[in-house]
Amino acid sequence: MKWVAFNFAPRGWAQCNGQILQISQYQALFSLLGTTYGGDGRVTFALPDMRGRLMLHEDYPNYRLGLKDGQESNTLTTANLPSHSHGLSGSSERADSTLPNDRSLANTSRTKLYGSGTIDKNMHANAISATGGSQPHQNMMPSTALNCIISLQGQYPSRS
Repeated sequence: MKWVAFNFAPRGWAQCNGQILQISQYQALFSLLGTTYGGDGRVTFALPDMRGRLMLHEDYPNYRLGLKDGQESNTLTTANLPSHSHGLSGSSERADSTLPNDRSLANTSRTKLYGSGTIDKNMHANAISATGGSQPHQNMMPSTALNCIISLQGQYPSRS
């Protein structure tokens, strides 16, 4: 396999797009790949599918040959976010205004919510509701697209 900067596979090569090949036509290549990337192992086998993927060195048992891992997008959960708080403070003094200008939330008296008193109380930690759309975001490092090709015939690699 090799990565090239042109968009075709030369004669005797194939793009690594996961296509199914006949074992009878490519016995030497099948003896190297087996059914690691697909096929039934009796009549067919598959080439690796490198479309939209990066290479990762095989490291059994963590990354066995042929493993497809990772995801193109990711939705963060609360566990992924840094620990933080959204504090909202107020005063226990009596409210004397309906406008927040230079005021703090205060002990209510009907329609007046704000007072000039010193902030001496904090709201409960669960008082501010959650926000967000839980939409996935793209999870990709800066990349350059190349064409991955594999030789269908040629020098057979020695196993020793």
